[in-house]
Amino acid sequence: MGHLLVVESWVGAMSGLLPRAIHEAGHEFTFLTRDLHHYLRATPGAAPHPLLSARNIVTTETNDTTELPAAVERLHEVFAFDGVLSACDYYLPATARIAARLGLPAPAPDAVEAACRKDLTRLRLAEAGVPGPRFALCADRAQARAAAREIGYPVVVKPVDLCAGMLVRVVHDEVELARAQRAITDLTVNARGQRRASVVLIEEYLTGPEVSVETVTRAGHTHVVGVTDKSLGAEPTFVETGHMFPAALDPDRTRAAADTAVRAVEALGLDHVVAHTEIRLTPDGPRTIEVNPRPAGNRITELVRHVTGVDLVVACVDVALGRRPDLAVRETGVRSAAIGLLLPDERDLSADGTGTLAGIDGADAVRAEPGVVELTLAEPGRSVRAATSNNEYLGHVLTASRGAGARESAERMLGRLRPRYAAVSAVTG
Repeated sequence: MGHLLVVESWVGAMSGLLPRAIHEAGHEFTFLTRDLHHYLRATPGAAPHPLLSARNIVTTETNDTTELPAAVERLHEVFAFDGVLSACDYYLPATARIAARLGLPAPAPDAVEAACRKDLTRLRLAEAGVPGPRFALCADRAQARAAAREIGYPVVVKPVDLCAGMLVRVVHDEVELARAQRAITDLTVNARGQRRASVVLIEEYLTGPEVSVETVTRAGHTHVVGVTDKSLGAEPTFVETGHMFPAALDPDRTRAAADTAVRAVEALGLDHVVAHTEIRLTPDGPRTIEVNPRPAGNRITELVRHVTGVDLVVACVDVALGRRPDLAVRETGVRSAAIGLLLPDERDLSADGTGTLAGIDGADAVRAEPGVVELTLAEPGRSVRAATSNNEYLGHVLTASRGAGARESAERMLGRLRPRYAAVSAVTG
């Protein structure tokens, strides 16, 4: 039995999937956080939060990157950790530094830092010849205007250090560019209270379908578990609306996406890591969007598990403990699995793009449909706003199919769910 130190987590799917994987594999964990109430507030009135299944819960200032490794070293003297991991992107570099200090298995801290900073990722991949969009890092508006003119409109504007598609937009002229850049620079701290970089990344706008490649790297070898396709909402944002595994691609495009992802992981120097690499399949070939040095979110790991029997969250635990993960594909009876992500329709909200969820109609009928594996929906009373990132979901439906039609089923079920908003009813009623 191993004892893992888990440094922070997201409050979404991974906050439940990771504790489950740790316990089912016969291990235990200590949870380290700066604010336990951050997690408890996320599930008011619900069952005990899965992170409370920890053997120990320790609060300390996890944002103090100078003192945190020394503080964990003192905990290590008492608890004797066998591995360190995090389920939150904002703490992945700190987790790698902690593991290195304790002499525990982990990717190199500088590799994780490069993967978690979009500008550093771009530089390392370009140096290694891994194809990606043309790009420029800009510290002020003049640089941004010059870069956009050089690359050519439309361009994509990104923060270098945020997650879930936050503040990522396609812009078509200097007015939109200035607005997007101002939104990025005005946000001085992220959701965890960490100071942000004020620079912006200007990138070439790429066309073509987007996929992700799920990989496990250990002892210098990267194993491709599979390729997942992605559905995106309407521009100017890039909000994810669904995924299907495996991606409905021909073998050549699947292989090209996988090869590009492996090259990207290796170019960053990542090892001892489960990674989720996003690729745009352009008319000129695959182009790397980003490399995430952790398992995929939006329950993509569950899609993979339903189809292949490979549990990428368990693999993440194994890698953190220095163990060889079980990546053998098993017959599950499922050929495809898909998730549809429920977003608020801006047309249903009030004039300022907000509302209060009164309920979601159609849930009972969808839950009873064959092939529906999961249906999770937000509770009435939740404050809702128009979706500009992957943080505004009202729930999801996950379907599994013995054929290749899981995506069609998930989208059909999603279309039967009808959110209602109390604020809009009060105004119009």
